[in-house]
Amino acid sequence: MLLHIIARGKIGRSPEADLVDRYVKRLTMPCRITELPDRGGKLPPAAPGTVTVMLDEKGRQLSSMDFARRIEGWRDAGTRECRFLIGAADGFDDEQRAGADLLIAFGAMTWPHMMARAMLAEQLWRACSILANHPYHREG
Repeated sequence: MLLHIIARGKIGRSPEADLVDRYVKRLTMPCRITELPDRGGKLPPAAPGTVTVMLDEKGRQLSSMDFARRIEGWRDAGTRECRFLIGAADGFDDEQRAGADLLIAFGAMTWPHMMARAMLAEQLWRACSILANHPYHREG
């Protein structure tokens, strides 16, 4: 299953970009990152059966284990692509939220898109390590 991070804003050369790269390189599933401008630009077309996960302040707060199990379920059901959408400063509107299969939040605080991208990359690595029974994740 392709893990596809689609993010508004350019991360450029930054410490956050280094973190994203560090975790993406460790993934055992293929991953693609698509950057869109803060405003405008179109999402790449989605193949049938694509799952869309939106990072949004109104989303559910999942544990890392729950997140890994969701990814496992989609993978095992034959999902070819799981998209993770990160919005710009104004986030997503209700119509966009309605089009997502899952809304998730990394807590009640608002995070800059560059930090959200790094946190998502780490959680994707953590999910892959959980599914592979790698000792990286310590449930406590």
